[in-house]
Parts: sequence; C-alpha cells; structure tokens
Amino acid sequence: MHAAGPHAHHGPYPEHAVGAWPAGVAYPPVEPDRFTRLVLRLHARAPRWAVPLAALGCVGLGMAYALLSDPTHSDPDARPTCLLKLTTGLDCPGCGGTRALWYVLHADLPAAARHHFLFVFSLPFLAWLFVSWAGNRAFGWRLPELRISPRVIGGFLALWLAFSVARNLPWAPFTSLYV
Repeated sequence: MHAAGPHAHHGPYPEHAVGAWPAGVAYPPVEPDRFTRLVLRLHARAPRWAVPLAALGCVGLGMAYALLSDPTHSDPDARPTCLLKLTTGLDCPGCGGTRALWYVLHADLPAAARHHFLFVFSLPFLAWLFVSWAGNRAFGWRLPELRISPRVIGGFLALWLAFSVARNLPWAPFTSLYV
C-alpha cells in the first residue's frame, strides 16, 4: 500500500484530477430556443443603425418620462416610488436621479447636482461613450475612444457607494445630502 499525497491522481489519467476537464471530450453545442433564434435572425437582418436608434429611443423615453412626470413637484409617496425608500426610509444609490435629470433637461445644473451629483458628473462621460459607440456602429465613425481603466471604474463605484452611505447618515453635514 502506498501513501497518497494531497495532489495524487486517483483515475487512470492525470486529467481526472479534481477540477480538470476531461481531455478529448467534445460537448455538443446547445441549441438555442425559439425566442433566441428569433432575436438572432432579427439582429442579423437589422440595419447597422437599428441598435443605436433603439438605445436612443430608450434614453428618449426616459427623458420624456422625467419631463412629463415633473418629479420636482410630486409627492414623496407618488407612484412610481423607490422601493427601498418606501420600505426603509433610506435614500437608495439612485435616489434623486430622476429629479437631477429633470433639472439637467431644464439647464439648471446646480439644482441637478444638489439632487444627485454623481449622476450629473457622469453624464458627459456617458454621452461621449454613447456617441462614440453609436457613431461607430451606425456610420463606421472612428471617434477617439474614452478608455477607462478597471481601477478608475472601481474607484467611481467605491465613491458612489460611499456617497450612498453618507447621504443616509443622520447627522450634519450629511443631512444636507438628503433628497
């Protein structure tokens, strides 16, 4: 009898080690369902500008909602409302975003920043990312790309998390962040 170490292989081949894929085994491709096939056919037949136009339409619908609902004059419990704010009384990470968008659309940037500073700060970057992506996708434009490193994205998300926590703290100066 021999002593088996912690890395000993107990199968006839070394690839039978725990966590290893068997060598030479080909798995059959998964057949897409009917809905997936439909979406893939529509995507293959759609003109180059269809996806950017659809994305622009979604952004336009969001802007129209913000303009028509006038979130600056609605009651705090008016529908639709934030589920987190309704159940806990806390501001969620996006609380104030619709009001900030309403103020941006009315060119009142100080009021927009008061309701959600990080949203207003990120708008120029998001707009450039969309324009460069949509221009490339729809018209083949090669605009300068905005390269954002994972470290910068992580820093922004950490800042957003800290902002979300700070705006819910019950003492000054954090109470000025309530929306």
